[in-house]
Amino acid sequence: MLNIPTIDLVALLWFFVFWAGYSVFAERRVGIRLSLVVAMRRFRREWFSQMLTRGNRIGDIAALTSLLNNATFFASTSILVLGGLVALLGTTQTAMDVVSDLPFTRKESELVWRIKIILLILVFVYAFFKFTWSQRQFNFCTILVGAAPSPTDRPEQHAEFIDMITNVATYSAENLNDGLRAYYFSMAVLTWFLHPWLLFPATVMVVYILYQREFHSRTLYALSRGQGK
Repeated sequence: MLNIPTIDLVALLWFFVFWAGYSVFAERRVGIRLSLVVAMRRFRREWFSQMLTRGNRIGDIAALTSLLNNATFFASTSILVLGGLVALLGTTQTAMDVVSDLPFTRKESELVWRIKIILLILVFVYAFFKFTWSQRQFNFCTILVGAAPSPTDRPEQHAEFIDMITNVATYSAENLNDGLRAYYFSMAVLTWFLHPWLLFPATVMVVYILYQREFHSRTLYALSRGQGK
């Protein structure tokens, strides 16, 4: 009824299947082998364990503030991108004329173009919610640092606190990672504006890059073995 080419529908389905599929795969893979998420969780636990031995925790607050600023930056950037995409919906024909002059492109209806823009909007809306939730969770961590037990308190209080703040910090980092993952997949969507066939290899490439960085990067080997590979 909407007269959308079959190849565009298949490309759209391919994109969502790979994004959702990789998210589920990465979450389950964490329980099987070492990943950046697991490695950094260990270092967070060690960080907060060391923090409880110090009376002065200004440096810890500064470190958390730096992480908070990262989430805030990406949340603000997502808003700017969303503003541009919404404005692009009103000038779709102009954008179509610009892209049509590029090689390997094909003429498409204005409806298909708007669907592509709306897809990008949805991707960045998702990223915005992830970044803002990560931002709030880092705020919670700074409050927890202020409420942390003193070095002279009972060991069981320390253990309970370390578990709690490590979990909150890890949840925040995971949400930040999900938001960044959305940015990666938005790069794949951009190829769809040139030709729907380009979305297939672009999506696979994004998944490959994410997998390599999360499970086989030199950074991961450095964190797990103390040296790069």
